[in-house]
Amino acid sequence: MANNAIFARLTNLWTGFISLWVSDVEKAHPEIAYQNAIASMIEKYTQLKAATGAIIARRQDITSRLDAQERDLASVAADLETALATSQDDLAVVLIQKKNALDAAIAELRVEAEQATTDADNAKDSLMQVKSEIDKLKAEKDRMLAQMLSAQARLKIQGQLDGLSVDAEVQALGAVRDHIKGQVAQANLGSELHESDLDVRLNKLRQSSGAVTAKAQLEAMKQARASAAQASVKTL
Repeated sequence: MANNAIFARLTNLWTGFISLWVSDVEKAHPEIAYQNAIASMIEKYTQLKAATGAIIARRQDITSRLDAQERDLASVAADLETALATSQDDLAVVLIQKKNALDAAIAELRVEAEQATTDADNAKDSLMQVKSEIDKLKAEKDRMLAQMLSAQARLKIQGQLDGLSVDAEVQALGAVRDHIKGQVAQANLGSELHESDLDVRLNKLRQSSGAVTAKAQLEAMKQARASAAQASVKTL
């Protein structure tokens, strides 16, 4: 008993491993999973189609037997009328017994025919339902695989974009910016140093002194003219 229990547990464990492996394979290759499901449903459809064919054949057999029994009943009924009309009582008794047997058989066949018709209709409905499910599954397979391919393409593009780095470009631009700033600073420094040079300052001072002297001369000239003008007025 213990060995059987261990064997059963090992079997279940192995089955579980196989199931997980198959599940992983189907996730990696969904087209296989869809195709297997479609193939399984097609197999069931084929089996159901065969069963439906047998049910329809049974209905047709019952219907044929019912038609034959009804024709026999009509013939017996006609013979019975003839026997009664010709006062052949012995034949009439036999025909009545036959008629009664046919009535009972026809009643049973009608019940069987009704049930066979119901069974055939249900089987055909089931067959059409399975066919519809197969068609929907095929359409779903095409749609889902197309979505998967689209998602994979998007993920690939996103991965490529994520893998692109702009650090090198930013660093290069940073070095260029620093170089330009250095050049500008050097130019500004040269101008500042030039302005702070003693000769430059002295030259600026001389220019300022010349302007002051010229202004003083201008004032002296104005005063001389004014004095000359006053002297001329007094002389007159």
